[in-house]
Amino acid sequence: MMRSLYSAVSGLKTHQTRMDVIGNNIANVNTEAFKASSVTFSEIMYQTTSGATSGNGATGVGGTNAHQIGLGVATGSTTISIETAGAAESTGNPFDLKLSDAQSTNFFIVSDGTNTMFTRAGSFYVDGNGYLCMSSTGYTLQGWQVDETTGDIRKDIVSPLQVMSPENSTSAPEATTKAYMSGVLDKNDTNVTGSGYVVTLGIYDDLGYSYTAKFNVVPHYDNGNAIDGQYVITLEDIIDSDSKSILEGLSQDDINTLFGTGIDGNGDGAQDEKFGYIMTYDQNKGTFINISGVGVDNDTTTNLVSEQLLTLSNLTTLFTTNFDDNDPTRRVYSNFRDISVDFSRTMNYDNSGTSTLKAVKGDTKGDGAGKKLGALTGLSVDANGKIYGSYDNGNTVLLCQIAAAQFANASGLEKVGDNCYQTTLNSGEFDGIGIDISADGSSISTGQLEMSNVDLSGEFTSMIVTQRGFQANSRVITTSDTLLEELINLKR
Repeated sequence: MMRSLYSAVSGLKTHQTRMDVIGNNIANVNTEAFKASSVTFSEIMYQTTSGATSGNGATGVGGTNAHQIGLGVATGSTTISIETAGAAESTGNPFDLKLSDAQSTNFFIVSDGTNTMFTRAGSFYVDGNGYLCMSSTGYTLQGWQVDETTGDIRKDIVSPLQVMSPENSTSAPEATTKAYMSGVLDKNDTNVTGSGYVVTLGIYDDLGYSYTAKFNVVPHYDNGNAIDGQYVITLEDIIDSDSKSILEGLSQDDINTLFGTGIDGNGDGAQDEKFGYIMTYDQNKGTFINISGVGVDNDTTTNLVSEQLLTLSNLTTLFTTNFDDNDPTRRVYSNFRDISVDFSRTMNYDNSGTSTLKAVKGDTKGDGAGKKLGALTGLSVDANGKIYGSYDNGNTVLLCQIAAAQFANASGLEKVGDNCYQTTLNSGEFDGIGIDISADGSSISTGQLEMSNVDLSGEFTSMIVTQRGFQANSRVITTSDTLLEELINLKR
């Protein structure tokens, strides 16, 4: 009779434990990335009042089973439903990140400066030092850095991700290396037949300083006679951002070297004339054929059309040679790159005496245009966890990558509060490096958070079952007490 009392007490305790778990689940129904827990019961032990016996064929007596009386119930396990993802909540915040699992359960890696922990909660912010941190705790998000030599991610020991630092607050400038010209060159344009049609090209040097190269286009003459369909383009000047000529102080012969192998534009044989390149057009179609005889293709209407028009790297030699090293006003321009110009889009048509020829830095895809020094204007995270910086000069630079962690038994992780977990002997160890989340097809979604995976309907059903179980065990205690009371009353 006493056994039933203690069995019922154990039943009360286990049902109370289950109710505690249910209460915690419901309390965290709106907790970011919370994983619900469930309780399983197990029998405690049995008292054997008589053992089992075997049958005797000779006497015809059969065997008997053991007589056992159970002594109650205990909490078998508390299991975390860690592999079940919660619903997605859209926030629009670019640093709200949701892990989408393909084959294995992934975790963000965070650190409090001493301990490494793991979380599914993806609400992060950039702190005052530029690090990505958990919004709730301030723990720093861990990942991989960029190899300064190759510019690619170096998958080494994880470290805090500093997305805004003095090093990545700017993006390096680039020198202009390509350009193209387009538009109509009308032979009846008085600018062309007079002093020349002016074309300007904006360029950058290696340090991001801007300049304007000024060109002049005139008809090509042979012994004083203009040749139909041929024009000469010459370099007039290169002007800096302060509207000052950087060619000041150089002789015309020196300036001519910037064209490499130019030609005598006027055809009079004088060596002091400006050198240039001959642009030749089909007189029947008005389409561009070649420049200075380079890339002629008479069999098709598509011609090779590129020429290295400006050999600006010669400026280093020119200024070093022509100016005294002891002269404080001496200038050395060593940050230019040679510029190849595509002329295929130019045409020699009748446009009512108006030319529309213009030059644009970069090719038709925008490559080689050069860039000024860029300031960081935005950050973005792609599906692989790579974080990019956007700059106002058009550059997009890879800054770092978020690393993920996977475990052989994710349910074996231990909850340590603040939506974080730590490893245990049964979860598997963390190797300190992590994995690329895209390795098994998983991904990271931006502007979303993972919500709790608590199923309220299931929790309320479990609550009813638990309440009835607790009630039934309490009835066992009161009934046993009544029996004991009757036993005591026998003496009366």
